[in-house]
Amino acid sequence: MEKVALIMAGGSGTRFWPLSTDEKPKQFLDLVSEKTMIRETIERIVKIIQFEKIFIATNVKYLDEIKKEIPEIPEENIILEPTARDTAACIGYSGIIIKKKFPESMMAVLPSDHLINKEDEFLRYLNEAFEAAKSDVIVTLGIKPTYPETGYGYIEYKKTSKKEEIYDVKSFREKPNFEIAERYLERGNFLWNSGMFIWKTDFIISEIKKYMPVHEKVLEEIEIKLQNINTSGVELSDYINEEFSKFEKISIDFGIMERSKVVKVIPIDIGWNDVGSFKSLEDVFEKDQDGNIVKADQFYELDSEDNIIINKENKIIATIGLEHFVVVNTGEALLICRKDKTQEIKKMLDKIKSSKS
Repeated sequence: MEKVALIMAGGSGTRFWPLSTDEKPKQFLDLVSEKTMIRETIERIVKIIQFEKIFIATNVKYLDEIKKEIPEIPEENIILEPTARDTAACIGYSGIIIKKKFPESMMAVLPSDHLINKEDEFLRYLNEAFEAAKSDVIVTLGIKPTYPETGYGYIEYKKTSKKEEIYDVKSFREKPNFEIAERYLERGNFLWNSGMFIWKTDFIISEIKKYMPVHEKVLEEIEIKLQNINTSGVELSDYINEEFSKFEKISIDFGIMERSKVVKVIPIDIGWNDVGSFKSLEDVFEKDQDGNIVKADQFYELDSEDNIIINKENKIIATIGLEHFVVVNTGEALLICRKDKTQEIKKMLDKIKSSKS
């Protein structure tokens, strides 16, 4: 069976504004290294899956950016969603395209914008997941939690009398408050939901059809339309636009993972971080002697502690008595925000957009 990868790269990344924009979201930023997040993801997975078997699902408007960033990927492997209909639609539609090219295949679905420090361990676990998924099950990779995080969903697995490599999933839990997150850690059978899934391509299509009747109907319509054509890219996106718009907007977690009876999880420790907000950078970069994270060539401070300073221009940033703030300058925009208010960035961005419309 062929191993393929589907990289999910359609997100808009509003939580990193003004670094990320609608035209250039988080996956195309060099947030944690000199390479973009999506480039890091591709270079990681290509060690076990060749470029011609890597697919990228994204929005039509990011086609040129992906071609520039990942020129090794065949253009027909860039799957363009006509419109945003969440991950269940994206995975089902991508599965049909992948199955047409690789009829007997196993698919790893991976985010395009996560940090993984222990790459060798990650690839070992991924190969274990591929092996387990041969038995017509859904396998997900769950991150062993190190603290009571409230920004991630959790996976509860069924405890056994002895330590296993893979467990049956009992439930998927939404992002908890701090007290509930503490209880999850104490119980010892809860993992962070990484959003990484492994399955047979035809099996996940059958599970979507089984549990999601609207998706079943739309997928069958698309399958019929794709039978007698051989096109890709924008032309294909336009060709199935009418059918694609009929998908319900539902995530794969809600549509399948919470309903399927055959979900397994492998607990892993791979130095993972979803890099989901400015505050998450505190787990990525070292702080200076005053507790500041500084990504700026010219930064000067007096009595300033526990800040995140990012400057993309060659200008001086100076702070006096500033504590617990995020300061981001891109040249196009300047963000000054308390660290405990970073969840409000999307609301601010919406306000800016509405004032321009």
